[in-house]
Amino acid sequence: MQKSIIVLDMVNYISNILLIRACNMYKRAALLNTKEFPLKLANYICSRWQNGSAPDIALTDPVTNEILATASSNGIDIASGLNYARTVGGTALRTLSYAERAELLGRIAELFATKRGEYFDISQKNSGATEGDASFDVDGAIYTIKTFARAGKTLGNARYLIDGATIPLAKTDVFQGQHYMVPLSGAAIFINAFNFPAWGLWEKAAPALLAGMPVFVKPATPTAWLAQRMVADVVEAGILPPGALSIICGSARDVLDHVQECDVVSFTGSAGVAAHVRAHPVVIANSVRVNIEADSVNSAILGPDGTQDTPVFNLLVKEVVREMTIKTGQKCTAIRRIMVPKAIATRLGEAIAAGLADYTVGNPRNPAVRVGPLVSTTQRDDALAGLARLKSECTVLFGGDSNFMSVDAEGSTAFLQPTLLYCDRGLAAEHVHDIEVFGPVATIVPYTDTAEAIAIIRRGKGSLVASVFSDDIDFTGTVTLGIADLHGRILVVDNAVGSGHTGHGNVVPTCLHGGGGRAGGGEELGGLRGLAFYHRRMVLQGPKTLIDAFKANGVDAVLLNA
Repeated sequence: MQKSIIVLDMVNYISNILLIRACNMYKRAALLNTKEFPLKLANYICSRWQNGSAPDIALTDPVTNEILATASSNGIDIASGLNYARTVGGTALRTLSYAERAELLGRIAELFATKRGEYFDISQKNSGATEGDASFDVDGAIYTIKTFARAGKTLGNARYLIDGATIPLAKTDVFQGQHYMVPLSGAAIFINAFNFPAWGLWEKAAPALLAGMPVFVKPATPTAWLAQRMVADVVEAGILPPGALSIICGSARDVLDHVQECDVVSFTGSAGVAAHVRAHPVVIANSVRVNIEADSVNSAILGPDGTQDTPVFNLLVKEVVREMTIKTGQKCTAIRRIMVPKAIATRLGEAIAAGLADYTVGNPRNPAVRVGPLVSTTQRDDALAGLARLKSECTVLFGGDSNFMSVDAEGSTAFLQPTLLYCDRGLAAEHVHDIEVFGPVATIVPYTDTAEAIAIIRRGKGSLVASVFSDDIDFTGTVTLGIADLHGRILVVDNAVGSGHTGHGNVVPTCLHGGGGRAGGGEELGGLRGLAFYHRRMVLQGPKTLIDAFKANGVDAVLLNA
């Protein structure tokens, strides 16, 4: 099909995407530097911007409590939007090759790079993000899109993937079998969490679009402004075909009532809501493919060789402090439990506490601040409730003061002081292994031997990531094999690696992201492996001439392992 489909004129595009409540006097770009709030976040479906009806949900600045925007999906015809995405967006995407779709991703990444500063501003206002927090989200999104754009070019002009060798099915080669992976003809429906409005959207959307599936996203409402703005910029630039990208702001409402057999659903959020997604009668009836990323009580483990002032000891201290403070601990991959040999547990606690003392908590607009607020007072209340339960079986080593004074943020109640706890109950503890406080909270749990360390880690019932800090290769190998079936990623740091590792909490787009058990049992990213979720594996049995003809339009799926 002509490449002109890529740059089709979006005649239905409405330029005033972000509306001012009283009137529409100012251009969108000027809104970032004015007090003309709240905005009205429109929904984009069927290639049209549409406002939901009242009541609206408010998006606030967690520092000032100012209402920045409102959102509503009430009255939006989600069924029609999904059908439009499938029939218009999906059809257009699949007329393009992998390489052509990769080119579109590259253009999106270039666009986002030019608007990086504006996205940082939104992130600061709506999420309370520091400069580093905003970079983690926004730059992470751009890097992920670029990664899939580069990888997609290696798939060339193919339109489906050849999976494995030809299988002889007769005494001669006249009748053969060949496995293929073909793009699904439905919509990729994303229900995302509040902590990564940029990366959380594009780490899913990049492989979906590359695979040829249209994206239909419902970002978490409290921080939806950034996701909606990025979608608006892509729409305005005319990069994708009509129907390839849709967004619903506000409640997800009845989206799962309308899923079909060739759709996929990817959910990031609490295990409780995830259970409802999996158990939805339409999801079950249509055998809809579901990917879940849920609760994760991630662990960091110090080996028995990691005595005080050894390189691995200091590396672990640095990593724990970083994981507790970046994004104010609001990361699904953050360190929640720290396993350490009992003999040096006290020393480790002192070292981490000393590191946390250097981090100023307050208004991210203040250049002295290194830790911002949680995204809302509601989130802070939830975190305090979880922290109270943890305190019932732990000792506080640092922080934990619900009345502490944040810097330059008078009147705000969205702040939570970084809190380090100590629990000496091991496997007998309950809350430490079951409760993920989604904020700057971590607990030191001492162990006596390798077997107990493995047992304590496994007590978390499945996590996205665990990290092992040790120069003892026998310890590292035993722990890795002992917990591998419950973890999607295991990071090992020794003296040779030093500070050259990618980070406990960093999700690298070329590596798998997901985890077993409580963490949801899903998989995302992993380079081109991420395309598998958006394809259906099938086997074609037929004459050799037909098999050869099909091969001509495919590409070897071994590239998924590149």
